[in-house]
Amino acid sequence: MEALAEGLWGLADFHEEKGEIHKAVKCLEAICQSHVSFFPVVEVKTRLRIATLLLKHSHNVTHAKSHLERSQLLLHSIPSCFDLKCRAYSLLSQCYHLVGAIPPQKQILNKALQLTTSSGNELSVKLWSCNFNSQLANALIIEGDYQSSIAALESGYICAAQISYPELQMFFATSILHVHLMQWDDENLVEQAVNRCDQVWESIEQNRRQQCLGLLFYNELLHVFYRFRVCDYKNVSQHVDKLDAAVKADMQQTREIQELTNEINTLNQSLSRSDLHYRDRSALAEKQAQLQERLKSKTRLSSSGQHYLEPAYFGNVKRTLEDKLELAPSPIDGEWLPKSAVYALVDLMVVIFGRPKGHSKECGKRIQSGMHIIQEELVKLGITDGVKEVDLQHSAIWMAGVYLMLLMQFFENKVAVELTRSEFVEAQEALVQMKNWYMRFPTILQACESIIQMLRGQYAHYVGCYSEAAFHYLEGAKLTESKSMQAMCQIYAAVSYICIGDAESSSQALDLIGPVYRMMESFVGVREKTGVLFAYGLLLMKQHDLQEARNRLAKGLQLTHNHLGNLQLVSQYLTILGSLALALHDTVQSREILRSSLTLAKKLYDIPTQIWVLSVLTALYQELGERGNEMENVEYQRKKEDEMQRRLADAHSSIHHIELIDKVKLEVQQFHEIDIKRTIAGPSMGVNLDIPESIGLSTPLPAPSSSKLVDLDSRRRGKRKI
Repeated sequence: MEALAEGLWGLADFHEEKGEIHKAVKCLEAICQSHVSFFPVVEVKTRLRIATLLLKHSHNVTHAKSHLERSQLLLHSIPSCFDLKCRAYSLLSQCYHLVGAIPPQKQILNKALQLTTSSGNELSVKLWSCNFNSQLANALIIEGDYQSSIAALESGYICAAQISYPELQMFFATSILHVHLMQWDDENLVEQAVNRCDQVWESIEQNRRQQCLGLLFYNELLHVFYRFRVCDYKNVSQHVDKLDAAVKADMQQTREIQELTNEINTLNQSLSRSDLHYRDRSALAEKQAQLQERLKSKTRLSSSGQHYLEPAYFGNVKRTLEDKLELAPSPIDGEWLPKSAVYALVDLMVVIFGRPKGHSKECGKRIQSGMHIIQEELVKLGITDGVKEVDLQHSAIWMAGVYLMLLMQFFENKVAVELTRSEFVEAQEALVQMKNWYMRFPTILQACESIIQMLRGQYAHYVGCYSEAAFHYLEGAKLTESKSMQAMCQIYAAVSYICIGDAESSSQALDLIGPVYRMMESFVGVREKTGVLFAYGLLLMKQHDLQEARNRLAKGLQLTHNHLGNLQLVSQYLTILGSLALALHDTVQSREILRSSLTLAKKLYDIPTQIWVLSVLTALYQELGERGNEMENVEYQRKKEDEMQRRLADAHSSIHHIELIDKVKLEVQQFHEIDIKRTIAGPSMGVNLDIPESIGLSTPLPAPSSSKLVDLDSRRRGKRKI
C-alpha cells in the first residue's frame, strides 16, 4: 500500500508541475477516499499535502481546513511525528486566520506551543516555536492585544537567540518594533525597539545581510515610519535613499535573471536538435553550464528548497520564490508584504519625503509608478472596473486591502501635489477617483473616509470656498479616532474660518484652536504644534496683538524649518512674518523675509502664496515710496491673479466642483462589514502601515495689504487669548 501511495504522490507532483492542480488534488484524495486503509501517517501526509495545494492555488480554505482537522484527529493517536504535528498545527492556524476565526486560531497555536515546550531543545523544535509565536502575535494583534503580542514575539526572539540565529532574531526585533509603532504607548519603548533593530542588524555578517532582502526592506521601512512619526525628516533621507537603491538593485538583478533564463531556454532548444554536430553540441553545452552557474549565483533560493508541506503562511500565494521577500527561514517563511507592494511602498516613501520639499516632478513620476504597480496587482486579484467589495473572495480581502490602502495613499499625495501647484482640475480628478474607490470598497477603506473629507476641505479652501472647507474639515475630525488627525482637521478648519474674515468666524476659529493649543505638547513630533502655532499667530494678528503673534509665528517657523522641511508652510510663515514686520514698520526685515518667501513660493509654483506675498510687497513699496518697484510688482501680481482666476474658473466650471464642495457627507452601503473588518485587520503587521497623514497647511486668504491684514474686525472677542 505504501508503494501505491508513493505512486499517487508522484503523479500529483507531475500534475502540479504542469499546473493541473485539480488533477493533483484528485490523485491525493484517492488515497483519503480509498476503501483499503492506509497507515495513519500516510493519510496525514496526504491530507497536509492537499491542504497546502488548496491554500496556495485556490480560495477553497474551508476544504483545506476540513483536511487539516481530520489530520489533527489522526495525529492524536500517533505518539511521535513531531514535524507532522507541527505542520498540521501551522497550516490549520493559517486556515483559521483566513476565515477570521481568531479564538480557534489562538487555541490551536497555544496547543502547538505546549508541544514544542515538551519536545526538547533541538534546532527544529526551536524553529517551530518561533513559527507559532509569530502566528500567535498576529492573532493577538487582530484582537488589539498589543502587550500579549509583544510577549509572544519576545519569546520568539529568545528562541532565536538560544540557537544563535541573528537573522531570525532580526525578524522578531523588527516585528516587535512594528507592534510598538502601531501601539505607540511609550516613545522610549519605541526608541529602544529601533535601537535593538540597529544592534541586531549590525551583528549579522555583511555577506549574510545581502541575502536578507526582505528584512532589509522591512527594517528600513519601519525606520522611515518611525522618523516620519517623530517628524525627524532630516534623518529620514538616509533610509529612503537606502530603500530606493535596494529596489533599483533588485530590479536590475531580476532583469539579469530573466535574461539568463531566456538565454538558457534558447540554448536548450538548440541542444534538443538531433542534427547538431558534436563539436557544436559540446560548445553549446559548455556555454549552457556557464550560464546555469551564473544564474545559480544570482538566484536567491532558500536552503530548504520547495517543501511539499511548506506553510502558505498568508495563504493563497501564487507567486514564485523570486517574487517573495521572505523575512525568516522555513518553517516560518514569513512574508510581510509581497515584493510589488514593497516596491510601491518605497515609491510612496519617496513621495512623502519629497513632496514637502517641492520635488513635484519626481513625486509625479513616483506616484505614477506606484499606482501602475498597484493597478496591475489589483487586476491579478480580480479587481477590475465594476468589481465591488461584496464580489471579493473572503481569502482575497486582506491582500486587496493592502493594495487599496496603498492606492489611497498615492491619491492623497497626488491631490496634495496638484493643490500646491494650483492644478485644481487635476486635484479634482484624483479626489473623485479616491471617492469612487471608497464607494466601491467602503469597509476595507473605512479608515480613508476621514482623509477624503479632509481633502475635500483642502480642495474647497484652495478654490476659495472657505465655509464649505470648514464643514468638510470638521466632518473629517468626527470620522476618525486619531487625536492627531482630529487636531489637524481642527487647525485646518480654524484657518478656513479666519479666511472668511468676519467676527463670528474668528470666534469659531478661536474655539477650535484653543483645545489643540493647550494639548500641543502631548503630540508625538511637531506636526500639530507647527500647525496650531501658524493658526494662532494668524488669529493674534487679527486681534492686533502683533508682538505676541510674532513670537508664536517665529517659534512655529523655527520648528517647521528644523524638523519638517515643509517649504510651503515655511513660505506661508515667512509671508505672515513679513506682513508683521511691515505692520511694525521694520521695513528692512520685511523686505528680506518677503523675498525669501516669494522665492520658495515660486519654487513650489504655489500661485496663491505668490499673490499673497506680492500683495504685501506692494504695500511695502508704497510705504517706502519706491514707485518703480511698486509698479513692477503690481504688474507681476496682476499676471498671477489673472492666471489664478483662469484656473479657478476651470475648477468652478468642472462637473466635479459642486460634488466635492457640497456640504454633504459620503453615504455608502456597507457589505458584510464584520467579516471584512476581521479579515483586513490581519496580518496586521502588513495592513497597519502607520504612515502619518501627509497634507500640509493650506494657504490663508491673500491680503491686499498688510494694513488690511491686521485691521480685520475683532470686536466680538477683543484680544482674548488662548
